[in-house]
Amino acid sequence: MEDKTLEVKEGSVTKSSENGKNSTKKIKTKKENKTEIKELTPSQIVSELDKYIIGQDNAKKSVAIALRNRWRRKQIVGSIREEIMPNNIILIGPTGVGKTEIARRLARLSNAPFIKVEASKFTEVGYVGRDVESIIRELTDLGVTMVKSEKSAEVQKKAEYLTEERILDNIIPPVKKKPEEAANQATLGFSAAQPEADKEENFKTREKFRDMLRAGQLDERVIEVDVTADSTPIMQVMGPIGLDDFGVNLQDLFSSVMPKKMKKRKMTVKEARVVLTQEEANKLIDIDSVIKEAINRVQEFGIVFIDEIDKIAGQNSKSQGPDVSREGVQRDLLPIVEGSNVTTKYGMVRTEHVLFIASGAFHTSKPSDLIPELQGRFPIRVELNSLTEEDFVKILTQPQNALLKQYIALLKAEGFDLEFEEDGIKEVAKIAAEVNEQVENIGARRLHTILSTLLEEILFNTPDNIKEKKLVINQKIVQDKLKDIVKNRDLSRYIL
Repeated sequence: MEDKTLEVKEGSVTKSSENGKNSTKKIKTKKENKTEIKELTPSQIVSELDKYIIGQDNAKKSVAIALRNRWRRKQIVGSIREEIMPNNIILIGPTGVGKTEIARRLARLSNAPFIKVEASKFTEVGYVGRDVESIIRELTDLGVTMVKSEKSAEVQKKAEYLTEERILDNIIPPVKKKPEEAANQATLGFSAAQPEADKEENFKTREKFRDMLRAGQLDERVIEVDVTADSTPIMQVMGPIGLDDFGVNLQDLFSSVMPKKMKKRKMTVKEARVVLTQEEANKLIDIDSVIKEAINRVQEFGIVFIDEIDKIAGQNSKSQGPDVSREGVQRDLLPIVEGSNVTTKYGMVRTEHVLFIASGAFHTSKPSDLIPELQGRFPIRVELNSLTEEDFVKILTQPQNALLKQYIALLKAEGFDLEFEEDGIKEVAKIAAEVNEQVENIGARRLHTILSTLLEEILFNTPDNIKEKKLVINQKIVQDKLKDIVKNRDLSRYIL
């Protein structure tokens, strides 16, 4: 039987990315976002997740329902709306099966503020080493940044026009009549025809330079512009604890009291357009409305992904009780998960309706090892399946960001055509499954290590090797490259 060649060429990558762009356009268009994203049904959410995540249907259903319930809650009129709490989820499964990717894609799909934290980091320096409320502060920062970038896009055209004016003022200063000159001319009865002619000439010259500016002919010209001076990092002396841990931004406090300093900088016109456009956009944005909308978005649609929650679960043991610091982290997380007010530099943020998605492998502990109060705040538990050899084949080829498509695109940039035969893909999947069983199961991440080892020589030699411009990876090539590493368990442990 002849081997069928599976060609994942640049065209297919482009096609799939275009399809992705078209399908995403219906969901993530800035103007349509506020209305259309909320109308996504659970089945549509799952189909969007299917583009990037293989399998794990139960987990996809659970997060799709949780996302849809947020839209349903917003449609309710009356006091009962405030009583409806989000159904927080615990995803249970080994590493590399898609837990984090599901949460991340869900946040992108809903255009919601999203933050991922490791639960274990709150125990590293004694659990009081880092305040768990910093999770909400960082989430609020992300929300403000997200809304600010959206508002900047709305005023981009106006900001670009004002930037053009500032640059043209620098190159061709406008004609301005001094007050004393105007008074003298009026007193002596001189004609205003000459100043008007100067203005007309100045206007024509500016328009010529405007055309040159838009055509990029002035990009390399060096000009001197006034820009806002960067504020001094006054809080660096306070050590490793940042401003967010205090909920106060002293830098903003001082900047509101003292006027912003301006300084002259020499730069090319191309650089000046970027800097000045950002400045003009910031002037056009109402920061108070940005903060108000961001806080509302965090409170109503924020998603917090707590990874490695099993690391803070106490183990039920007769000889040794649960670790005090781990249980302390759980008790600190509890108020945030069940709903509390957190002080941030932008104001008070309520967490009652923030969606919390936790995940953990739970190899040595169980979800029931968490304190009962915290268990009750995560009513939905979904177990994710370990990935099989067939799943690895799909992961390598089907998603829009499939690994094979990524490597093909990388080498295409060098003018090198890389193809994978079907038996070669299956051999890579087979080796990944074997190594996961023998060494340690790290799920789909094993594919990264195997492919990087398989293609290491090609990626290194391609720029210098101008003769060979094409390679087809088949089963024999994969076996020849990896057989010694797979057979030697010690080598597998360190290399793969």
